[in-house]
Amino acid sequence: MRFKLIAVLALAAGLLSGCGYNQIQSNDEQVTAAWSEVLNQYKRRADLVPNLVAVVQGYAAHEKEVLTRVTEARSQVGAIKATPELLNDPAAFARFQQAQASMSSALSRLLLVAENYPQLKADANFRDLQAQVEGTENRIAVARNRYIKAVQEYNTGVRVFPNNLTAMLFGYKTKPNFTVEDEKAISAPPAIKFDSAPAKPGAAADKPAGSALSAGY
Repeated sequence: MRFKLIAVLALAAGLLSGCGYNQIQSNDEQVTAAWSEVLNQYKRRADLVPNLVAVVQGYAAHEKEVLTRVTEARSQVGAIKATPELLNDPAAFARFQQAQASMSSALSRLLLVAENYPQLKADANFRDLQAQVEGTENRIAVARNRYIKAVQEYNTGVRVFPNNLTAMLFGYKTKPNFTVEDEKAISAPPAIKFDSAPAKPGAAADKPAGSALSAGY
């Protein structure tokens, strides 16, 4: 009896493996792991915002619109619950993308404000925070690209035959992913370059924004 049970289990395992069940499970775990890293880096960026806003406000309190926008963007990001269900809900995933894109745009504008304030650019705390934001943006890009590849592999796995039959049987569906348009819009880190010499008042507005710094964070 025990031998028959073992034989049945072995046969079932072989059938599931042959129809792609195990591969679907493996790909699904890769997506979950990649998504966790994306969220980790987005959270790291959000945690930097309050300190960055405080430092900028100390030198440029009248830049109210920029300060308000980045604060509101952070609130919008925090209002979206990044639950596991989000990965299977295209509409919720799109809202998440939009919130993070708004955060990137607002944060970039906040950093560019420093070009008009030589004393702010010279502040050690600001420069440290700017470098951390720069490094985090780079990490976000890497984490997001890994997630894109993981989802592409998963989606392919649940659509090809005979895996698609197994996916339908167990309720596995394709997952939403970052679109090419969104990727181009939000993958670029804030473009800001600080000169070693303090800028003269009023002269910074005539200078084009430089390329992003390569911070080691």
